[in-house]
Amino acid sequence: MRRLLLVLLLLAPALAFAGEAVPTEQDPVAARRSVKLAEELRCLVCQNQSIAESNAELALDLRRQINEQIAAGRSDREIVDFMVERYGDFVLYRPPVKATTLVLWGGPFLLLAGGAVVLVRTLRARRRRMAGEAPLTEEERRRAEAMLAGKSGEPRP
Repeated sequence: MRRLLLVLLLLAPALAFAGEAVPTEQDPVAARRSVKLAEELRCLVCQNQSIAESNAELALDLRRQINEQIAAGRSDREIVDFMVERYGDFVLYRPPVKATTLVLWGGPFLLLAGGAVVLVRTLRARRRRMAGEAPLTEEERRRAEAMLAGKSGEPRP
């Protein structure tokens, strides 16, 4: 009796994990749709992974919802619209261009333009600084050449 109880306790985690099986595996077309949709949606927890790649609990729930909606006969567009309605445009890897997503679309270009402006201003300031410096006198040039050649023009301390 104890052995049977021990075996059941050891198998309990495996049985609980088996409950998360995807029901669409029996239908290869539905499975492909599910994977395609999951790859188009961003994991809201990970943010740099699709829900197809993520192992976060929310991603598992979203995949489960996709499978349930496919089983209910909803179209891909209806499923994506449901996810956007529930989680916002951020759930999409390619959000639509509209007022609320302009920062997402324009942000990288603004950062690039800002970096170019800073670079140009820095280079111009450096050029002005260098142009304002007086050239070396003949004596300073000889001492510099002597130092570079390893012969110090001044006694070492």
